[in-house]
Order: sequence, then C-alpha cells, then structure tokens
Amino acid sequence: MAAITEDPTTDVVVKDVHEICIDNDAEKIIDDNKTEMTSDLKQETEAELKPESELDMQKLVAMFKKLNPLAKEFFPSYYSPKKNGETAKGNQVLSVDDFPTAKKQSGEEFDSDGKKDDNNRKKRNNYSQGRRRLTGRISKAQREDSIRRTVYVSDIDQSVTEEGLAALFSNCGQVVDCRICGDPHSVLRFAFVEFADDQGAQEALSLGGTMLGYYPVRVLPSKTAILPVNPTFLPRSEDEREMCSRTIYCTNIDKKVSQADMRNFFESACGEVTRLRLLGDQLHSTRIAFVEFALADSATRALNCSGMVIGSQPIRVSPSKTPVRPRITRPPSTN
Repeated sequence: MAAITEDPTTDVVVKDVHEICIDNDAEKIIDDNKTEMTSDLKQETEAELKPESELDMQKLVAMFKKLNPLAKEFFPSYYSPKKNGETAKGNQVLSVDDFPTAKKQSGEEFDSDGKKDDNNRKKRNNYSQGRRRLTGRISKAQREDSIRRTVYVSDIDQSVTEEGLAALFSNCGQVVDCRICGDPHSVLRFAFVEFADDQGAQEALSLGGTMLGYYPVRVLPSKTAILPVNPTFLPRSEDEREMCSRTIYCTNIDKKVSQADMRNFFESACGEVTRLRLLGDQLHSTRIAFVEFALADSATRALNCSGMVIGSQPIRVSPSKTPVRPRITRPPSTN
C-alpha cells in the first residue's frame, strides 16, 4: 500500500485558486450592483426629464389597455343584445343595425334614449319653414328666372297708375307684378313689370315708344327682380285698399328731417295729412315715410314732389302698396 505524502506547494496553489474565485465572485456581484444602480438612476433621471403631461398620458394609456371593450358599461342604454330572435353571446360581432344612429340615414329621427322622435323632426321643420318665411329669401336660380321675366319701363307720366301700366302690358302676356317708383332726378317715373313667362317679357320690349299719358315710354330688359312685398302688409279689405289710394311711399329722406317737417311740407304742397309714419335705423343713411292724405287727389299731387329737396336730400315719392295702419296700444302691465 503506497504511502500518501503531503506536498505543501499543492496546498498553496489550491488556496490561491480558491481566493481568486472568491475575488471574481465579489467583483461580479459589485458589477451587477453597479449596473442595477445605474439602470435605476437612469430611469429616475428620465422620469424627471419627462414632462408631467407625458407621464399622465402614459398612465392613461396603460389604464385604457386594461379596460374590456365588451363590458356591459360600454354599451348604450338603447342597445338591444337580441338579434333575429337570438341573444348575442360570446364574441358575436355587433351590427350597425343594433344602434339607432344608423337608422338616421333612412330619415327616421330618434331621441337621446334611442326612441323614434317625430316631435323633434316637426320642431326642426317648423323652425326652418318659419325662418324661410321670415327672411323671404329666394335661390339664385329663382332670382335669375324672375329677372328674365321682368322689364324696366322709364319716362312714365305722373298721371299713369300701376293699373293703367299693367293694362298696357297685359296684351303681351300675364302680368304678375307691377311696381312704379319715383325718380328724384326727374318729374317722370320708372317702373318694373314682371310677367308669368319669358315670352311675355320679350314681347313687352316691342312697346318701347308707345304713348302713355303725355310721354312715350321706354322699355328695356330689367337688371333686377321686383322685391316681393310682405303679404301681411298688403291691404286686407276694401277700406284698406281705399286707404292705399290716398297713401304715398317716400324714400331718401334726410335723417335730420323730423316728422313735423315732413307733415308741414306735404300739407303745404298737397293737402291735409291724416297719418304719417317716419321710419329709419342706424344702418341706413336715409329714412323712409308713409304719408296718408285725406283725399286721393292730394296723394296724386304728392307724386309730383319726387325730386324736391327736403333738408339736404331729394326725396323719392311713389304710390304705396300698404296702408298706414293705426298703432296698437298695449295695455299697461299689471306687474
């Protein structure tokens, strides 16, 4: 049996190797700690550098990712899970037919609870119609069509009435509107005559040079349409039509001219004035007036005043299509 001998040099070598391994492990642990500390420090530094809004947004995104889009809370109250007699289960794909918003394309209206709402549609339609009636606006195509059916007539004698002018042009076609206006720069007047069709307006051009009263009239294609009169202002009875025959419409009135000045002017030049309504606003530089006389002859004489200067402006006078109605006095408030 061989004897075992101890070699002191071997012990030293083994000891050295063991110490080296211990040192390497320690260095590795230290390096790992340094790396972890560096990573934490980097994250803290980046967090400090990021704006607060970005951090809040990241939190919000993370929160939304955790939400379940198929949860009951995300379905509106009007959604019905039943489809074709069966209950929707599992991951069944939703159809747009399950929601009333898709049905709006078919013209149906629904309220906030998804129920059919006929009242809402009626309210909106009534409002739109009321607004159209209030403004009286017409489309561009309608306006152009009206212009094609209208002629401009000038050099009209003061004695010519709208009825007489319409009778002259009625031989050309059906006259739907006739408007005589005063010219402040001439003792003669001008008018617009609108026909039912284009053919009537074309035939009316041939009447240029026709004697009407004491002067031959000139007839040209119109560049503008006749502004419609609010039907609520038109005469409603025979008495009001008689009032219109005694009433004139006066425009281009100087703003410095008072109602008393207008009354004194027409009473001294034409006759007794029974009613006078002077109107104006801040948007227009001149004012308008409706003057009702006691006699129809006085209103006819007033037409000759077109072009006369009152204040600093020449006035324009034409027959009125609307009567001067008495003002309605409101009862005093009981509050």
